[in-house]
Amino acid sequence: MAFLRAEHLCKEFVSDDGKISALSDISFEVEKGEIFGIIGLSGAGKSTLVRCINRLEEPTSGCVYIKDRNINELSDKQLRTERRRIGMIFQHFNLLMQRSVLDNVALPLEIAGVRKKEAREKARGYLDAVGIPDKASAFPSQLSGGQKQRVAIARVLASDPELLLCDEATSALDPQTTRQILSLLRDINKKYGITIIIITHAMTVVQEICDRVAVLEGGRLMEMNTVKELFAHPQTKAAKRLLLIQDNNEEEAVL
Repeated sequence: MAFLRAEHLCKEFVSDDGKISALSDISFEVEKGEIFGIIGLSGAGKSTLVRCINRLEEPTSGCVYIKDRNINELSDKQLRTERRRIGMIFQHFNLLMQRSVLDNVALPLEIAGVRKKEAREKARGYLDAVGIPDKASAFPSQLSGGQKQRVAIARVLASDPELLLCDEATSALDPQTTRQILSLLRDINKKYGITIIIITHAMTVVQEICDRVAVLEGGRLMEMNTVKELFAHPQTKAAKRLLLIQDNNEEEAVL
């Protein structure tokens, strides 16, 4: 049984010009403990898809199963409980600027009813896990981009998630910091057994960390394969286009 299963997901938005199809008949499975990539250029439907996975967006049709439980049938109360098991990391970190690093990480524990002293003790452990125990008393404005993302990851770990959704989590970071954050995510995947879905527009991210990858274009699933096979034998124009963009970027970096 797959850990996560999306079946025939469709999402339409209504505008002044009529209906816009953001997702069209998307189906895929993610195994427990897998690092699964979803890649596509801007407008491909990646963020809409990830928001349908945790029901921040309601699909127009289709459904998502997590551990064989249809989340589209959950009540609001049941959905809130389910979301506690789904962590999310964003491009812009979403830290609370008025709280220290330690208190940012402790926040999910406090919301869950853990006493403040105990929450802060646990938060220190998560800061150690992401490699910045010395930043506990700092504030987000005093941190680099990579350090902010480490705080965001530590805060997610404090919720004890089974699934981690990363929506362009490294897009605001330089290449070296991106590699460090991806290495951290890989370590977390191995240490905690958390299933990770990476949303990205960069083939380098997929190549660095993912086990399998799905290629989106125009709201459609164009291709899905292991990373090794996708790079060696891309089957669709969409995949070949993404690989060509990567090759061009690498050539420009060398020049």
